[in-house]
Amino acid sequence: MSVRRLAADQPEGFAFTPENLKWAKAEIAKYPEGRQASAVLSLLWRAQEQNDGWISEPALRYVADMLGMPYIRVYEIVTFYTMYNLAPVGRYYVQVCGTTPCMLSGAEDIKDVCRKHIGPKDTVSDDGMFSWTEVECLGACVNAPMAQINKYYYEDLTPESFEALLGKLRKGENVEPGPQDGRQAAAPEGGPNTLTDPALYAKDKSGPEPGYAGTSDETAKARSR
Repeated sequence: MSVRRLAADQPEGFAFTPENLKWAKAEIAKYPEGRQASAVLSLLWRAQEQNDGWISEPALRYVADMLGMPYIRVYEIVTFYTMYNLAPVGRYYVQVCGTTPCMLSGAEDIKDVCRKHIGPKDTVSDDGMFSWTEVECLGACVNAPMAQINKYYYEDLTPESFEALLGKLRKGENVEPGPQDGRQAAAPEGGPNTLTDPALYAKDKSGPEPGYAGTSDETAKARSR
């Protein structure tokens, strides 16, 4: 694992919005007295969301003060968990899966598209719209290759469909998450190929009458004798 450090340039301060502060206090209240530090991961995540996708040093200290934790403990957490970004990211933060299934299915081509249309890994594009990085398995192997952009998965990518996707996002157009090739979720490519006989789903005419509540305990006992 590479060394992770906070960004050199830092804002002057950080504070939760009133809405996020109310949420944070409710989150902390879920834990018994003396265990407030258990809320640190969720508070850091909300701080990152509010702070345009990254954790600043003032945000780190703010969360630590809320939870009564030493700054170094929170620093250890944000530098260990790669879900926390330690430097500014683009408006659309692209995480390309590079683990084996995605790699074998074309992840290198997807990364080439990122280099072409965004720039080097872990840098923000000139227009501030995008940044990208490579991550380990995101758990959508059957839909490889895939990428997570902000909160959403975009799957079954090709270089062409991914270029088009980035272009639409850059223009402010909506892109539907999920498979980009027409596949239904994680169903087989080309559609379902088992249990396709409509007769399997026909209503059983010999079934129980409407209002039937099942076998009574007495009947079940009698049948078991």
